[in-house]
Amino acid sequence: MPSIRPLCAVLLTTLIVGPGCAMFRSSASSAPEPVAVADQDDRGAPINLQRFMGTWYVIGRVPNFIERGHVASVNEYTLREPQKIGITYRYRDGFSEPMQEIQARASVDEDSGNHDWRTWFYRVVPTHSRVLEVAPDYSWALVGYPGREMAWIFARKPEMENGLYKKLAERLRDEYGVNTDKLKRVPQQRSQVDKLGYEVPNQR
Repeated sequence: MPSIRPLCAVLLTTLIVGPGCAMFRSSASSAPEPVAVADQDDRGAPINLQRFMGTWYVIGRVPNFIERGHVASVNEYTLREPQKIGITYRYRDGFSEPMQEIQARASVDEDSGNHDWRTWFYRVVPTHSRVLEVAPDYSWALVGYPGREMAWIFARKPEMENGLYKKLAERLRDEYGVNTDKLKRVPQQRSQVDKLGYEVPNQR
């Protein structure tokens, strides 16, 4: 899966989606939204795969060799059969560049509460990812990768309020041990290019 790091990191280097220090500088006028969290001893209830399916915008990610420099990154999940997921990762190298896509498939471990995904890219390259946490209304998701060197922030909408982004980045760091110094926001609109904390597109 994955950020399934929404993978893709090695799309989701697994799943596949602010900034290092800059990520925590949200606008003073932005009122942070409350973030519902899982119980400390149980990182949340089992993932409802039906609800998880559909479109996830990659809002933030630790840049990786597959996704680096992509803009307008989106993951589409489709439930093919029980515990089997079809993944389409769409992106542009720049806002004037054509849309491209990568196809992948994933197998979900039911015993993990549907949190652990094994994803194949190009039919033969297996990767692993974990859905760390999902909003109660499935409006955002945090995705991680073994080793904690990669992570993604997904959302159902292409924009996320700065206060909420900051809270989710802090959760990745404090609750899941992710090194968020490398976390970057993904430009979903041309106006976000060159803004502090956003990843630089491959093509300008």
